Amino acid sequence: MYVQGNVVTKPAEEPRRHEGSPVRHRKASRQVRKNRKLALRMNSAYVIFLAVAAVMALVVCVNYIELQSRITSRSKNITAMQEELARLREENNTRYNAVMDSVNLDEIRDRAQNELGMVYASPERIIGYESPATDYVKKYEDIPEDGVLARSGENDR
Repeated sequence: MYVQGNVVTKPAEEPRRHEGSPVRHRKASRQVRKNRKLALRMNSAYVIFLAVAAVMALVVCVNYIELQSRITSRSKNITAMQEELARLREENNTRYNAVMDSVNLDEIRDRAQNELGMVYASPERIIGYESPATDYVKKYEDIPEDGVLARSGENDR
């Protein structure tokens, strides 16, 4: 019989259940049962391995956190030192500029000429000389009138 709509009628008779007999499972083979027992059981070597692995993981984590802490503190220290360096450079530049502003070369020249009696060298007092080999000369005696300190081996006179 066909019924239209959303109401479905119940069948007159419900299927019978086997209440008296338990649901029968398929028997597992002996090897499968043995494997299940082994999987549920942990031996001492496995437990020791897991404990060592857990301790090593804990040590690695603690070292990582300590390293991160050191990096953070050093970074803060570097920032503080950079700020101090910038402050010291600014202070140094300010003091340098103050010293350079306090030096008046005209005043120094005027004092040297008037108070200390210094004069510019006249052209006849300037002696020219030829350096033998280097730019550095030690004066052990007066410079000769001709201005030649030494000659190389080719023109010994």
